[in-house]
Amino acid sequence: MTLAIFDLDNTLLSDDSDYLWGQFLVDQGVVNSNVYETANAKFYNDYRQGCLDIVEFLAFSLKPLAENEPQKLYQWRALFIEEIIKPILLKPAEQLINKHRERGDTLMVITATNRFVTEPIVNLYGINHLLATTPEFLDGRYTGRYVDIPCFQDGKVKLLEKWLSDSDETLEGSWFYSDSHNDLPLLQQVDHPVAVDPDEKLKHYAINANWPIISLRNNDCPTHHFHK
Repeated sequence: MTLAIFDLDNTLLSDDSDYLWGQFLVDQGVVNSNVYETANAKFYNDYRQGCLDIVEFLAFSLKPLAENEPQKLYQWRALFIEEIIKPILLKPAEQLINKHRERGDTLMVITATNRFVTEPIVNLYGINHLLATTPEFLDGRYTGRYVDIPCFQDGKVKLLEKWLSDSDETLEGSWFYSDSHNDLPLLQQVDHPVAVDPDEKLKHYAINANWPIISLRNNDCPTHHFHK
């Protein structure tokens, strides 16, 4: 079977779930609005610029998980999915996923955003395989730390290699769809890299590499790249 891999934020979604979760916590009064909102915006800008300190960011973003009871976190997350995430799901993304599903491909999302935030989002698209940064959960609480390595930049490649070694899948004929230059390490590993509504750095790279560039922000699901 062929592996069809999707980035999540600004690829299958029309915004960034990690950033939006932080803003949601501010709006709910869960975190100090002035301090948290400023830091959240700075980290998001660093990500877009390609200079994010992922360890520093995870210490920041996972802290609210450690500071609150899991049951309350799950209630907030359910509200977040309903009010914030469902409106930014993309119909063309769903159509693209279904095209791969109909071809019998193995579907996977690989995202730097932590599993607590992304697992229910990926479930909305009916995708069974998720590689994401995993928050540590011990003795019935989140600790604020993470397990294994961050699923970011080269970490995405390493976690995928580990997953492949435990499965019957290979990268033969594989696809990866992403919007971000941060994903170049993984885009360079697959047989069919596709830039989706790419940032400027990825767009420039994709043009030079003759990679397909598509948009999932309109109502027409592009199919031309299937003929590559």
